[in-house]
Amino acid sequence: MSTEDTVAFDVVDGIAWVRFNRPEKRNCMSPTLNRRMMEVLDELEFRQDVGVLVLSGEGTAWSAGMDLKEYFRETEAKGLGATRQAQREAYGWWRRLRWYQKPTIAMVNGWCFGGGYGPLYSCDLAIAAEEAKFGLSEINWGILPGGGATKVVVDLIPLRDAMYHAMTGEAIDGKKAAEWRMVNEAVPLAQLKDRVTEIAKVLLEKNPVALKATKDAVRRVKEMTYDNAEDYLVRAQEAANSYDNDGRKEGIRQFIDEKSYKPGLGAYKRG
Repeated sequence: MSTEDTVAFDVVDGIAWVRFNRPEKRNCMSPTLNRRMMEVLDELEFRQDVGVLVLSGEGTAWSAGMDLKEYFRETEAKGLGATRQAQREAYGWWRRLRWYQKPTIAMVNGWCFGGGYGPLYSCDLAIAAEEAKFGLSEINWGILPGGGATKVVVDLIPLRDAMYHAMTGEAIDGKKAAEWRMVNEAVPLAQLKDRVTEIAKVLLEKNPVALKATKDAVRRVKEMTYDNAEDYLVRAQEAANSYDNDGRKEGIRQFIDEKSYKPGLGAYKRG
């Protein structure tokens, strides 16, 4: 399989639909896929026809995690340098996704295991199929959930649930993942793409500068004290205004002068 084949994408009506494309391997992430994913993120990030990025998987899986043969066994056989390089490539595109210019949605259509928790956490929003399966199976083959996976479950779900999930290796379905707050919500698989499209269209109506500032702010302030967060948010608002002060003024004008919209009920009309 060529590098290009490991990731598929198309852009339709402002939405970039990016897909893990190794269905025969349940979309396991190999070094080849990780390198290609970074290239795809580079290509799409500042395209004018892309307002939202959706990450999903071809076939019956979202991603079953890291490829045990290619990512672990074959890479480790080449020595520590190769292992560190493979880690940089994987963690690098997950980190890139966490701070992406455009809002991102994980559309979890099937299996999401182990290393798949990295990009799951990196997306701003996550909508799962009720039939999807989530699992940290690492304990079942004798290792701890590494690569950030343990941090992901502790950040997203309550401690007792995180302990049970990591220590038993039992899989849960999309409904339970939503109950635990690993994802925003779960819907039947047949309705998944329609629901994600609906959410993406809501995001496309928002001011893109404000969206980027907001998603960054939520991630940053989570680990700050209140006073530090207060100061950060003042500076972040000023920085956002410096990029798009006209957009902010237009929203205020439509609300105060035209009375043409109500901020609590939707976005102001852009353009």
